Amino acid sequence: MHIHILGICGTFMGGLAALAREAGHRVTGCDANVYPPMSDQLRALDIELIEGWHADQLELHPDVFVIGNVVTRGNPLMEAILDAGMAYTSGPQWLAEHVLQGRHVLAVAGTHGKTTTTAMLAWILEQAGLNPGFLVGGVPCNFGLSARLGETEGGTPFVIEADEYDTAFFDKRSKFVHYRPRTAILNNLEYDHADIFPDLAAIETQFHHLVRTVPSRGRLVVNGRDEALQRVLSRGCWSEVHRFGARKEEPGAWRSRGEPQAFDVLRGALKVARVEWKLLGEHNQLNALAALAAADHLGVAPEQAAVALASFENVKRRLELRGQAAGVKVYDDFAHHPTAMHTTVNGLRRKVGHERILAVFEPRSNTMKLGTMKAQLPWALEEADLAFCHQGNLGWDAREALAPMGAQAQVADTIDALVALVIKAARPGDHVLCMSNGGFGGVHDKLLAALAR
Repeated sequence: MHIHILGICGTFMGGLAALAREAGHRVTGCDANVYPPMSDQLRALDIELIEGWHADQLELHPDVFVIGNVVTRGNPLMEAILDAGMAYTSGPQWLAEHVLQGRHVLAVAGTHGKTTTTAMLAWILEQAGLNPGFLVGGVPCNFGLSARLGETEGGTPFVIEADEYDTAFFDKRSKFVHYRPRTAILNNLEYDHADIFPDLAAIETQFHHLVRTVPSRGRLVVNGRDEALQRVLSRGCWSEVHRFGARKEEPGAWRSRGEPQAFDVLRGALKVARVEWKLLGEHNQLNALAALAAADHLGVAPEQAAVALASFENVKRRLELRGQAAGVKVYDDFAHHPTAMHTTVNGLRRKVGHERILAVFEPRSNTMKLGTMKAQLPWALEEADLAFCHQGNLGWDAREALAPMGAQAQVADTIDALVALVIKAARPGDHVLCMSNGGFGGVHDKLLAALAR
C-alpha cells in the first residue's frame, strides 16, 4: 500500500509513518515545515518528504491520504483531495485498522505523564521478553526511536500514548477512541486544550468514551487521587479497575512507600516490589505505579517490572541535561501546562536542594497561547528562584500575568533578549531549566554558548 501523510512531521504522524514503513508500505508525506530532527529520521527510513501543501501532490496517486489533525478546511491539498473524491482517512483510524488490529493494546491516557508512562511500560514489557510494539510522543532513551512494530503475531502487546486531542477536521472524537485498548491507564485529568474543549466536563466525556471501549475482561488502571477520573468512572464502568496512588491503604490498590527515587510498591498492605532508579519527583513515582499495574495485566510480576525500571532512562526532553558551561547547568523539559511546570520545578528542587533554579519558559501550547491558565503561572513557578518568560506573539501580557512574582520574574520579547536576561542573572552553581513543548528558538544552545563566552 502507498500512503501519503499530510502533517508527517508531527510526533504522532511521524511515528505512524515509521510504523507503516516498517510494515512494508510505501510512505510519502508532506508538512508546512520539513526540518530536523523528524525530517532526518524519516528520510533515514527512505520516506520521501515534500514541503508545503501543493495540490500537485495528487499526482502521487497513493492508495489513501492519511490526514493529520494539523490539516484544516481551506488547506489547498486537502481541498484538492475532496474535490477529486480521492480516498482519505485519519491517522488514528489508519493505525487502528492496519497496526493495532488483533494486538493487545495498552493505552496510556491523561493530561500529564503520558509519554513517560508509555515509555516505562514499553521498557518493562521489553525486559520481560514480550517484544512489544509501541508509539510514543517522544523518544525513549532506552530504545532510541519513538515507534516500532515489535512482535506482530495475534494478541501480542502494543503500547500507545493515548491523546485526548481531536482526531482530524472531519472526526472530532479524541484520538484514543480509535485504539480499543484491553488495558488502559488513566493517569490524571485536568482542563487542557482550551482551543477545542470548552470545559473539563467535555474532556471527561471523551475519557468516558475511552472507558466504554475497554472490554469486560480488560483492565482500567486509574489514579485513585484524581476526582475528575472518579467522575468519569461514575458514569459507568464495565471492566476490572485497579487504582493506584492512594494515600492510605485500600484493598488491592497500588501504593508507594518511600521517596520517589527509592520506594516500596504495595498492593493493599502487602509489599510486592521495590523500585530504585534514577528518576525524580512524585509524579514519576505515580507513573511507575501505573506502569506496574498495567504490566501486571500481561502477567509481568511486579518484582520483574521493578528490576526493569531500575534501568529505565526516561524520555528525551524530560529534565534532560543539555550541557554545562561556566558552572551553570542547562536543562530541557517538555512541560507547558502550569501543573506540569510546577511538577517539573519541584522535581528539580528535590534534586538540587537550596541551589538556585532559573526557570526559563515560553507559553507555547494552544491552551497557554489563549491565556486560559495565565493566572496559574506564579503558582507553577513558585519554587524557582527566578523566572524568565518569552513574550513572543502572545495575545496577552505576560508581564501583567507574572506581576504577583515581582522582581522574581522577568519577561523578554525575543529569544536573544531572553538569553541576555538569563546570562546577566546566572552565576556558578545555578540550574537553568528551559520549559517548552516546542524548539524554543534553540534557546538551550544559545544559553550554553553565551555562558561559555
